[in-house]
Amino acid sequence: MKLPIYLYGHPVLRQEAAPITADNSGELKKLVDDMFETMYAAEGCGLAAPQIGKSIRLVVIDADVLGDEYPECKGRKFALINPEVTILEGEEVGRNEGCLSLPGLSENVNRVEHIRLKWLDEEMNPHEEEMSGFLARIVQHECDHLDGKVYMDHVSTGRRLLLRGKLRNLVEGKVRCDYRVKSASRR
Repeated sequence: MKLPIYLYGHPVLRQEAAPITADNSGELKKLVDDMFETMYAAEGCGLAAPQIGKSIRLVVIDADVLGDEYPECKGRKFALINPEVTILEGEEVGRNEGCLSLPGLSENVNRVEHIRLKWLDEEMNPHEEEMSGFLARIVQHECDHLDGKVYMDHVSTGRRLLLRGKLRNLVEGKVRCDYRVKSASRR
C-alpha cells in the first residue's frame, strides 16, 4: 500500500526514532513492503520510517537504479532495522542531495564517503559492513531521519535563509508532487 510521505516541517521528522525490538516487530514485513512500494511510487532510492509518520528505526534502500553511475550501488536493496553508522576516516565530499520529504529541492551536502554500518535484517539477523561512495551517502542520509535530522540541517545558514520561502511552502503544504504527501499544516 502506498503511504503518504511527510513533508519538511512535520514534527515526526524531528523526533528521535525508537528502536525496533522483537516485541514490536509484528507487522514489520508488511510495513517494509509498504515502504518499498511508497518509495518506488515516489521514484526514490531510500525511505526512512519517520518519512511515513512512523517514529521507529527502520529504513528501506534500493540503490540499484544508480548502479550504472555508482557501481557500489549495483544490486543494493535492503531493509535496515536499528541501523548504526560509524564514520570512518576520510575527508568530507560535497554532493547534491534531494529528499522525498523536501520535493523540488536539492542542495550540496558534505559527507564522509566511507562508513561502517551495523543493522538487523527483516528476520532480525545482525549484519555489519563497510560501505563507500554514494551508497554510504544514501545510508547516512536515511539514517539522519532516524535521529530527527534532514539534509537541510547540513546546509549553511545563509543558504537556508535564501530557501526560506520554499521551505515555508513545504511546511504549509503548498507543493505539487506526483505522490501523496502530508504536511505539517494538515496533521
